[in-house]
Amino acid sequence: MEIFQRVLLSASCLLLAVFMVGCNPPENHIKCSSTNTNCTITNSYGTFPDRSICRAANVAYPATEEELISIVAAATRAERKVKVATRYSHSIPKLVCTDGQNGLLISTDYLNRTLEIDVQSMTMTVESGVTLRQLINEAAKAGLALPYSPYWWGLTIGGLLSTGAHGSTLWGKGSAVHDYVVALTVVSPGRPEDGYAKVRRLNESNSSELDAAKVSLGVLGVISKVTLQLQPLFKRSISYVVKEDADLGDQVASFGRQHEFADITWYPSQGKAVYRIDDRISSNTSGNGLYDYIPFRSTLSLGLAAVRATEDAQESLKDPDGKCASAKLITSTLKNLAYGLTNNGILFTGYPIIGYHNRLQSSGTCLDSPEDALITACPWDSRIKGEYFFQATFSISLSVVKSFIQDVQNLVKLEPRALCGLEQYNGILMRYVKASSAYLGKEDDALDFDITFYRNKDPAKPRLYEDILEEIEQLAVFKYGGLPHWGKNRNLVFNGALKKYKNAGAFLRVKEMYDPLGLFSNEWTDQVLGLKGDVNIIKDGCALEGLCICSQDTHCAPSKGYLCRPGKIYQEARVCAHVSTPEQ
Repeated sequence: MEIFQRVLLSASCLLLAVFMVGCNPPENHIKCSSTNTNCTITNSYGTFPDRSICRAANVAYPATEEELISIVAAATRAERKVKVATRYSHSIPKLVCTDGQNGLLISTDYLNRTLEIDVQSMTMTVESGVTLRQLINEAAKAGLALPYSPYWWGLTIGGLLSTGAHGSTLWGKGSAVHDYVVALTVVSPGRPEDGYAKVRRLNESNSSELDAAKVSLGVLGVISKVTLQLQPLFKRSISYVVKEDADLGDQVASFGRQHEFADITWYPSQGKAVYRIDDRISSNTSGNGLYDYIPFRSTLSLGLAAVRATEDAQESLKDPDGKCASAKLITSTLKNLAYGLTNNGILFTGYPIIGYHNRLQSSGTCLDSPEDALITACPWDSRIKGEYFFQATFSISLSVVKSFIQDVQNLVKLEPRALCGLEQYNGILMRYVKASSAYLGKEDDALDFDITFYRNKDPAKPRLYEDILEEIEQLAVFKYGGLPHWGKNRNLVFNGALKKYKNAGAFLRVKEMYDPLGLFSNEWTDQVLGLKGDVNIIKDGCALEGLCICSQDTHCAPSKGYLCRPGKIYQEARVCAHVSTPEQ
């Protein structure tokens, strides 16, 4: 059985590494039983953390700001709940859900135009439904560049701003896209004398409101348009270097200051870290490199199914050795293929990769998509048997991050195979973020940890080494005060989050001014913002899904031998640990 699994995985890794010309496009995450009425919405992964699918009475597709204003006014007059939906819906939490079944969804699919590029002032104004890919390409045509961005280009500007999405740097203003916003228009509920819709055009003259709107979780209204400060287009030089991780805690702070676009990928069970040496260079340097990240490419559905079947079998058989073998094969394959970097857009011939910033900063070619009957797909497409995962993403201040890394390393010493499951998803991505003026932005210069791990299709089944992953989350969030990525995470990472933001009160005051009826809020955002309880959902088995922190055995899976216990090195943690089988 083990040999069969490894053969399957080996074949699948090769399939994952091959660029497929065709790809089935992601399905529409909004589905309506009749034209734009009686609708459901989920995210691109097909499941929210609590596995619900949210409902709405209608969806509207404005194509102009005037149409958007009219739609918001009508909803305000009727006191209907409203949420904004983006094109590909990559936020994991329930940001897009309207409470109940009578709400209205506003899709920004058709608010997707570039409105103005001012080369002299190096600014660019776009509608909120413009994707990151569109922005990068349009800016490059004008000889301009957004200096830092997320690595996945299937995000919309409105969506990535609302969730605080970022790239990696400690240089300049930092890696968060919202810190390059110089003007922003928000359409919110209005009073009768406003025509029931209020249009606010924010810039540095009303900076307190701008700092609230830059990262808003969508609770202030609909972002209509955004103006970003850009830079002249430039070239970069990228090399990856693999090192032992023994001194990782000492290296992280200095490495981020040595290289402008530095990041680190950590394989804790392998004891290795991959350092991305990535710097701005002269545009006269020859090279036309391209970044087409392999896990973001279109992939044969059969290959994805083989990988998932292997992972399911490893979980079912409690086979950590199989997971570790799989992880080494996957990570070595990615390393040998330079993670999707090529020197000329076709072949990888060696480091450094030199090319223009717009060709290296972001990717996501699985979105390039004629229909092919799901022969190929994005790896996480919920219509196929592909990836199905949780994510935990949090930022820890550089002042304490060394101790957090050492705690994780101590856990690995106790359970050396425990984090091989993370390495099957290419380990822990560590990106640098700077303190921000945005009220819900980062409080300190920090290192962001992006962790992806297996999720079972059966919510009642625990995961292999579940306790170790839960302890890492609780270490990060409670012992080290980690801040959540607003567009990712299971519920437990948001527990008490708002108390960590010094300007939380100022944000809530702007929220009350913009939307006093809470029409753009939902139960989940109210909980996250501390307005209605917290985000924990207490029920049997809730800890398995990250919906609660266990306080009793029934929050885990006692019939399968998983009981609520203290952490191994962080005694304040409460985790679902495998203690015994039911027969024992």
